[in-house]
Amino acid sequence: MHWAWVVAGVSFIALVGAASFRAAPGALIEPLRAEFGWSTATISLAISINLLLYGLTAPFAAALMDKFGVRVVVTWALTMVAIGSGLTVFMTTSWQLVLLWGVVVGLGTGSMALAFVATITGRWFVKHRGLVTGVLTAGGAAGQLVFLPLVAWLSATYGWRPASLVICIAALAVVPLAAFFLREYPRDVGLLPLGASEDTPPPPGGGAARRAIGGLVQAAKTRPFWLLAGGFAICGASTNGLVGTHFIPAAHDHGMPTTTAAGLLALVGVFDIVGTIASGWLTDRVDSRLLLAGYYALRGLSLMLLPQLFGESAHPSMLVFIIFYGLDWVATVPPTVALCRQYFGMSGPVVFGWVFASHQLGAAIAASAAGLTRDHLGSYDLAWYVAGALCIGAAVLSASLARSPEEPARDLTRQGAAG
Repeated sequence: MHWAWVVAGVSFIALVGAASFRAAPGALIEPLRAEFGWSTATISLAISINLLLYGLTAPFAAALMDKFGVRVVVTWALTMVAIGSGLTVFMTTSWQLVLLWGVVVGLGTGSMALAFVATITGRWFVKHRGLVTGVLTAGGAAGQLVFLPLVAWLSATYGWRPASLVICIAALAVVPLAAFFLREYPRDVGLLPLGASEDTPPPPGGGAARRAIGGLVQAAKTRPFWLLAGGFAICGASTNGLVGTHFIPAAHDHGMPTTTAAGLLALVGVFDIVGTIASGWLTDRVDSRLLLAGYYALRGLSLMLLPQLFGESAHPSMLVFIIFYGLDWVATVPPTVALCRQYFGMSGPVVFGWVFASHQLGAAIAASAAGLTRDHLGSYDLAWYVAGALCIGAAVLSASLARSPEEPARDLTRQGAAG
C-alpha cells in the first residue's frame, strides 16, 4: 500500500478530531444557558468568533505548513483544540468562554481547515486527488455533525463538563498518530506522489503569506471573486452559522429533546458525505454556475419551510428536510472550487482560501444574529426566513457569473502559472 493512503487516513482522523469540538456549541447552548444564565447572544458571540477565526486562519495555514511542516502545525492545532476544550470546565464568566471556545479553538481548528486538505492532496496525490479531496472535505464537515449525538448524550447524562473533557481527550488521542505517521513529502519515505511519474518540487521558501495576500488583492479586482465570495458567505450563514449552531436550541424550543435534535443533525452529516461526492461527480459534467444556482435556490426554499416542520418529535416531514439538507450541506464546495480554478487558474486554491474565509464570515454573522433574534423575539422563525431569502439571492449571484474569466483574472492566472 502506498504511504499516501496512510497519510490520508491519519489526516481524516485528525480532521474528525478537530471537528469534535466544533460540534459542541449547538449541543451545549442550553446547558450553559441553564447553569450560568448567559443569553443565547452571549454564547453565540463565542461561536461567531470561533467560526470567523476558523475561516481567516485558513489562507495562512498553508504558509505555516510550508515553513514549519505539516506534522508540527497539525500537532499544535490538535493541542490547541484540547487545551481550549479542557479549560472550559474551569470557566466562570462569559469572557472566558469567548477566549477558550472562540479564540483558542478557532485558531486550532482553522489551522486544519481546507488549506490542510489542499496541502495533503497536493503533495501526496496525483491519481485520485479529486476523490481524496472530496472525502477529506466531506469527512471534516460531517464529523462535526456526527459527534453531536455523543456530545448531547454526555451533556444530558453527565453534564457539559464531562462532555468537554471527553472532547479534550479525543483531540489529544490523535496527536500521536499525527506525530508518528504524517510525513511532509513522499520523498521522505522514498516514494513519488501516488500516480506521479516524477517528483513534485517543494514550494519555494518564504513568501507564502505574501502570495496569499497578493492573491486576495488581485482577485478582489474581479467581479467573479465578489460573486463567489458573496454566495459562499450566504452558504456559511445558512449552514454552520444558522443550522449547525441553532438547530438544536430551536428544536428544543418546540419541545424536542436535545438528544433527538442532535441525532437529526448527525443524520445531516451522514447524507452530507453522499451529497458532496455526488456533487463532485456532477461538477465534472454540468456547468458549475448552474449547479450552484440550483443548490442555493433549493436550500432557500427548504429553509423557508423549516419553521412549520418543528415539533416534539421527528415526524416524516422533518426527516425529509434533514435528508435533503444533508445532501445539500457542502455540495456547494466542488463547483465553487472548480469555478475558482476556472477563473483564476494556478492561483485558484489561494483564491478559494479567501472565498472560504467569506464563508466563515457569513457563518459568524449568522450565529450572532440568530442568537439576538431568539433573545429579542423569543423565536428563531425570522432567522430561518431571512436565511431562505438570502439563499435565493445567492442563486441569483451564481447565475450571474460569466462563462469566462475577466482580464484581471487572466492576469492572475498568468502570474500563478509563472510563479
